[in-house]
Amino acid sequence: MIPLYAYRDNTCDPRKCTMKRLAQRGLVTIVTRLSQIPRSTLLLDPTAEQAVSPADRRLPSITALDCSWDVLDTGAVTAWRNRRALPFLVAANPVNFGRPFQLTSVEAMAAALYIMGEQEQAAEILGRFRWGIRFLEVNRDPLEEYAQARDSTEVIAIQALYMEE
Repeated sequence: MIPLYAYRDNTCDPRKCTMKRLAQRGLVTIVTRLSQIPRSTLLLDPTAEQAVSPADRRLPSITALDCSWDVLDTGAVTAWRNRRALPFLVAANPVNFGRPFQLTSVEAMAAALYIMGEQEQAAEILGRFRWGIRFLEVNRDPLEEYAQARDSTEVIAIQALYMEE
């Protein structure tokens, strides 16, 4: 099991917060200051230039930025060495169903886990939501292909094929 962290700044609706629900079940550790995030973590950041890939398995943990991008100090985030963006995936959550790149934090975390070879852990965290496993069903083909890539460059090449469709 890869340790999971979520940076929360309390700008999202606590009733809809997927990371808060996972933290209540002991599946994610919530941190409220960027300084609390382990420096060696894989930081999920949609502005990163590299994509999550199986090569990231060497990193000891995953951290999601579960906060409003309007208030995030992006300068502090860009200082992380291991920032990764997710490749093209489609949301399965009730608010953004079918929209590309509009994932909840739990969908993002599960996608990273899946790509890094932790499919069981991905299914476990998604299983806490009625719609969660649907995310794996909707994205089965791209997730499988991303998980077979060697590195970020290959993930980006696979992504390009899905974006053309």
